[in-house]
Amino acid sequence: MTTQNGECCPRLDPGPWDNKLFDWDKKKFIKDKVRTFFYIPLNFGRVITRMMGKLEKAGAECPDWLCLSDHTSKWIMDIYLAVDKEVSGAENVTLSGKYLSKVYEGDFKNTGAWGQDFARLAQDRGLRVGKQYMWYTTCPKCAKKYGENYVVFIAEVD
Repeated sequence: MTTQNGECCPRLDPGPWDNKLFDWDKKKFIKDKVRTFFYIPLNFGRVITRMMGKLEKAGAECPDWLCLSDHTSKWIMDIYLAVDKEVSGAENVTLSGKYLSKVYEGDFKNTGAWGQDFARLAQDRGLRVGKQYMWYTTCPKCAKKYGENYVVFIAEVD
């Protein structure tokens, strides 16, 4: 799937996602799994292509192109693709609760530092971090094309 401008990944406007709180009430997603090797995705492109095919077949859309990654182990990553309606033939799930987001920019090697910064941000706001997700907003090719590699940390908080 490509954007209206012909890129495979739309350019992220970080403003709506940087240091924001969201209340999600049964926010719809479809879920799939990516194989990883020490957290490095091996078949991410194939999984996203499969998910987007199901989305298109159902006539559904992906609001904000939101795709959350949950690194469940060194070997598996769950992917949650936001949808505007249930998608037949996919694992449909919902997320509810209060979520904090923070946008980071740079090389993935900075992930550890970003995680520490995110934890401080939540603590400074008096929030306790629960389940955490990462949103890799562009593929490597589009990140290079745009000259920016935004990654959004999103975590359930209370």
